[in-house]
Amino acid sequence: MSEGIVRRKDKEMPEAGARELLARAKLAHFATLSASGDPYIVPNLFVYAEGAVWLHTARAGHFCRNVELSTRICVEVAEMGEIFPYGEFECDTSASYASVVVFGTVAIVPEPAAKALFFDRFLAKYADALSWDRPKGFYPRLDQVTVYRVTIERISGKVGPLPGVAQQWPAVNMTKSPGAAPPKKP
Repeated sequence: MSEGIVRRKDKEMPEAGARELLARAKLAHFATLSASGDPYIVPNLFVYAEGAVWLHTARAGHFCRNVELSTRICVEVAEMGEIFPYGEFECDTSASYASVVVFGTVAIVPEPAAKALFFDRFLAKYADALSWDRPKGFYPRLDQVTVYRVTIERISGKVGPLPGVAQQWPAVNMTKSPGAAPPKKP
């Protein structure tokens, strides 16, 4: 099984780093399969807590139907950094980044207390809820949303750091096309 195995070991992120990125990322993509076998991926806000990924959706929709058919799921988060040149030609350009891929199973969380805890964590991550003058921890529509818990079976991370200026082109030429010559201008 190759899922979750980073081919480029020089870019592999330690598991602790992958979990740190999962904790700070703001948006994840959740992939499931439909009854016809079509992949379906949806971006969603989420919380990483207790070693699991938590998210919520409405009671209906593609995601909910797919989860009812199969509990298998893949989750991805990424952060893009700067674009930089590493060689003398336009194709010698890259970007710094960090990404994490999670494989696991997803389950609906039915317990009202666990759903409320999810929303407490969700608001702590995404909102300035402490400054809002609203009743804290009061979620009168918990029965109208579905909260999911993704149990992580495999997690992998990959990182492409931004080289220092002294390691970028033109200071260092790492072109993948040595000896190439651009066409002459007419």
